[in-house]
Amino acid sequence: MNTEKILSYLSDLEKNNSREWYHGNKQRFREANAEFEKLIDELIFRISEFDDTIPDLLPGELTFKVVRDTRFSNDKSPYNPTFRAHISSKGKLPVPVGYYISVRPGDRSFIGGGLFTPMFTEATAMIRDYIADHGNEFIRIISRSEFAKTFSVKGEALKNVPRGYDKDHPQAEYLKNKSWYLEYPITDNLLLDTDKFLHEAIDRFKLMKPFNDYLNKALKGFQMPTR
Repeated sequence: MNTEKILSYLSDLEKNNSREWYHGNKQRFREANAEFEKLIDELIFRISEFDDTIPDLLPGELTFKVVRDTRFSNDKSPYNPTFRAHISSKGKLPVPVGYYISVRPGDRSFIGGGLFTPMFTEATAMIRDYIADHGNEFIRIISRSEFAKTFSVKGEALKNVPRGYDKDHPQAEYLKNKSWYLEYPITDNLLLDTDKFLHEAIDRFKLMKPFNDYLNKALKGFQMPTR
């Protein structure tokens, strides 16, 4: 797989973020996207070796469009110069949580896991309730030495513990969260060395699996809202 082709295309798209350039370079997009799907296919295979919840997924069904929805954004550029994918037991849906990759040139790529979006209030409530009842397990997972050296739990959060929860709870800081996720930065040089990237990505994904498993236990029974 040719990750240089991915980074080169995305870098040029960022410099020429217009519909004219995008449609004039559709073949470059197809080639770069095909390389990204090869990368995702290899990640699926390697993740499934340690996480048996991951089925034989089609890479093309896990990726997100580069076309941006500009209706509610001050940034009116039509394209997001980033290739992204989410690998979980139900594909690219945000729940169940799984393994995320975002590729953007300029050392802005990362891999991650957990619940990134705070838009599903029921999912947020389910995780808060689970942390409130199983806080020690949560702390054991995120306090393991290798995990703590590699990740810190991120996520949009309230200023105060929400109503209905004990403000003196030992995990009160995490009850403020509306989302809970992990990120691990990836440099362009690492991406260009595909074998090294895959090895490092899988090591990090293995490390975050107990965190994902914990959130998925909290989210058991969650139903994605219907349109």
